[in-house]
Amino acid sequence: MAETYVEVPDIQVMRVRADMKGKGPSSAFDLLESKLPTLRGRKFYGIFREKAEGEEYYACVARVDTDDPEKMRLETGVIPGGRFVRRKVQDWEKVIKDGQLPTLFMEMIEAHAHELDSDRFSVEYYRSRTELHLLLPVKGSGPQGPPG
Repeated sequence: MAETYVEVPDIQVMRVRADMKGKGPSSAFDLLESKLPTLRGRKFYGIFREKAEGEEYYACVARVDTDDPEKMRLETGVIPGGRFVRRKVQDWEKVIKDGQLPTLFMEMIEAHAHELDSDRFSVEYYRSRTELHLLLPVKGSGPQGPPG
């Protein structure tokens, strides 16, 4: 699968932390989506990183001007921007159902271990009902192009 480098800006979000010892990310997304008046036109993200106590995962939605996180009882945060390696995944619902998402991220981590930025979250950007972008944080900045 083709990968490219991309620069991503900081993204202001509302989020729900997933219980990784319980129902996991799908339950966090269900709760997040239930708080929104509509899903139409919203940008959804999953962000995660490994910590000493285990994986930390948040279901996120980009904030819009009309959002009232306090009224919605949603935590706010920022997905830190910067340089990422991006891999596009088609038919992501099947990929997730088949349990292939962790394998795809591990392939990316292995291929880019020398430039990995472990201080930032890895990102799943649900671009559409069929297309998912996997974004692996890497160090540095510079021209966009195919990974070396």
